Amino acid sequence: MAARLILTVDAEQDIGEIYAWYEGRRLGLGEEFLSSLEASLEAMRRYPELLAPVHENYRRALVRRFPYCIFYEFEKETVTVFYIVHAARDPAKWRERLS
Repeated sequence: MAARLILTVDAEQDIGEIYAWYEGRRLGLGEEFLSSLEASLEAMRRYPELLAPVHENYRRALVRRFPYCIFYEFEKETVTVFYIVHAARDPAKWRERLS
């Protein structure tokens, strides 16, 4: 059974900003990002424990085709997404946000 998925307000804001950035580069590219993101989120729902924790209890998934990481926790049959960040971002920045 797939886990329940929750996006925090911060994660939703991250998605909106990334979408807008890609749409500003090329019409339709933001939609392609959302499609890839949705595939990653669905995989996390189906196999939430597949990825090992990378910081405290947070796990990191990658978005296919796009250089973004999804940070999430899995507890009590629920996947909670906290942060979506560019993969080249300084790890100190995402660790600070997750702490």
